[in-house]
Amino acid sequence: MLSSSDFASASWELVIQVDHPNEEEQKDITLRVSGDLHIGGVMLKLVEQINIAQDWSDFALWWEQKHCWLLKTHWTLDKCGVQADAKLLFTPQHKMLRLRLPNMKTVRLRVSFSAVVFRAVSDICRALNIRRAEEVSLLKPSGEYFKKKKRKEKNNKEPIIEDILSLEYSPTNSGLPVSPGLYSRTVTPTYDPINGTPVSSTMTWFSDSPLTEQNCSILAFSQPPQSPEALADMYQPRSLVDKAKLNAGWLDSSRSLMEQGIQEDEQLLLRFKYYTFFDLNPKYDAVRINQLYEQARWAILLEETDCTEEEMLIFAALQDFTNESEVDEVEAALSNLEVTLEGGKADNTLEDITDIPKLADNLRLFRTKKLILKAFKQYWFVFKDTSIAYFKNKELEQGEPVEKLNLRGCEVVPDVNVAGRKFGIKLLIPVADGMNEVYLRCDHESQYAQWMAACILASKGKTMADSSYQPEVLNILSFLRMKNRNSASQVASGLENMDMNPECFVSPRCAKKHKSKQLAARILEAHQNVAQMPLVEAKLQFIQAWQSLPEFGLTYYLVRFKGSKKDDILGVSYNRLIRIDAATGIPITTWRFTNMKQWNVNWEIRQVAIEFDQNVSIAFTCLSADCKVVHEYIGGYIFLSTRSKDQNETLDEDLFHKLTGGQE
Repeated sequence: MLSSSDFASASWELVIQVDHPNEEEQKDITLRVSGDLHIGGVMLKLVEQINIAQDWSDFALWWEQKHCWLLKTHWTLDKCGVQADAKLLFTPQHKMLRLRLPNMKTVRLRVSFSAVVFRAVSDICRALNIRRAEEVSLLKPSGEYFKKKKRKEKNNKEPIIEDILSLEYSPTNSGLPVSPGLYSRTVTPTYDPINGTPVSSTMTWFSDSPLTEQNCSILAFSQPPQSPEALADMYQPRSLVDKAKLNAGWLDSSRSLMEQGIQEDEQLLLRFKYYTFFDLNPKYDAVRINQLYEQARWAILLEETDCTEEEMLIFAALQDFTNESEVDEVEAALSNLEVTLEGGKADNTLEDITDIPKLADNLRLFRTKKLILKAFKQYWFVFKDTSIAYFKNKELEQGEPVEKLNLRGCEVVPDVNVAGRKFGIKLLIPVADGMNEVYLRCDHESQYAQWMAACILASKGKTMADSSYQPEVLNILSFLRMKNRNSASQVASGLENMDMNPECFVSPRCAKKHKSKQLAARILEAHQNVAQMPLVEAKLQFIQAWQSLPEFGLTYYLVRFKGSKKDDILGVSYNRLIRIDAATGIPITTWRFTNMKQWNVNWEIRQVAIEFDQNVSIAFTCLSADCKVVHEYIGGYIFLSTRSKDQNETLDEDLFHKLTGGQE
């Protein structure tokens, strides 16, 4: 027989709070346990003592002081380090969360608070029928995001109750671990056997998505435009430092929601985090395309991505003015349109190497390294394979060129003003210590489209023999046509018949510059060129136009570089890092990911260190966010570049955490 003193030394009392969903207050339950009792045994004892018949399978123990879940049920209390002073909570792993989507619609659904965010987002995307969940993440908005501007009116109206789409009974509440493959092994749309059109279930790409046809239409179709007053009330970043604040709140993909202090029913933003949109296909991506279009639209309207006034009017024209017959139009577009936007890693297309086309023509060139005003000088240019060589004149083509530019891995930026007949191409060519800037100037639209398309393909390692060259030329020409002015008579008649509020389609700052009728006329001029375009194609054109902006895909952070006495802005893109002067916004240095040898974090001083080829190294501390956020961005882009076109490929989650974890 054990004496009472022996019993006391071998076991002890553990107080556990029970978060019972049917009770208003949490209840404390005291268990007598010993250090060799495993976590599963503790939960079994707890359920026996609670003595309420219900499904407890989703419940787990949360350790408040250590801020962690005790999910390894075979570990003993001693191995976990749990002693009598531990505050444990027995709570459901899946809780309700409100997510504001890119189209500003809020959905409320049950999400795992115990799985790492990478896996929780995968479940959320499955519930919302969004493929390629690895491009998406959760953002905790800064305090300014939901703040309304102060109104001068004394009699404020009552607050509007937010319209929330509830998906409470989504498959994410099952508590089951997510399957190893983060997307399905097959991509097969469902067609009506009689007329060949997609049946409504085609919209729900995942078979276990809880979206009904009505819910799907809310997520897959555009919402009516916001009023100018509502637009003016929304938070708009005015500087790069403001933009850096917006990006501070990305959640750590390697930790759970609960570990990051997210509360039940809290509101987070679901956003496309990584700007490499892989395999974007209208057949399967109705929701994904619409949400991406909406994120692009709001980025333009709120000036999160800068664009010229001319480009702003193109974006206004591509937004749809009416929602009538939208369902029929989208269904028709889904069945007929065979457009696929490529993103991420370029596929290796077989080319006829015996007959690779070349371009040869007179163009003008300007290099920024000369400390003179922009003076373009004419040369004879020859584009072959993925390189441009230029000569003093055509007669010298067979000799040595003045210079040969290898465009593989370079940045290609349009420098176009159609009204001013300016057709320029800006090339950012990687070198050991950053980037070289080269400007080319073409004479007309046709020449520009051919050379621009060739440069874009060459930057991806493709030649003009690739099947995507001609479609790229046509795509560039169609975009230029959108910028052309149409006859005033068409516009005048269109204005009389058109019921539109032009201020809804441009940023508030742009709207203030013009009178309403003048703005409407200019939008209608641009709209004439896209009026016959199917709705999904218009959205894809909008996304493509957004992708062509110089500032597209740059995420900003306020940093202090090692050895520097002032703060700088770090721009993170899908293939490069840019050091930007915080005061002027002018880029100082660019580093390519392809030249990166290794990157890590010194967790003691919270400093990110990166080594590049040719003994180039940088280090910085992040001032506007945790250094893990920036580190994860870099590793995440490296991870996404490993994706291939093979639909059967599953994502390697371990590789993602290895690349983004920073050896913490």
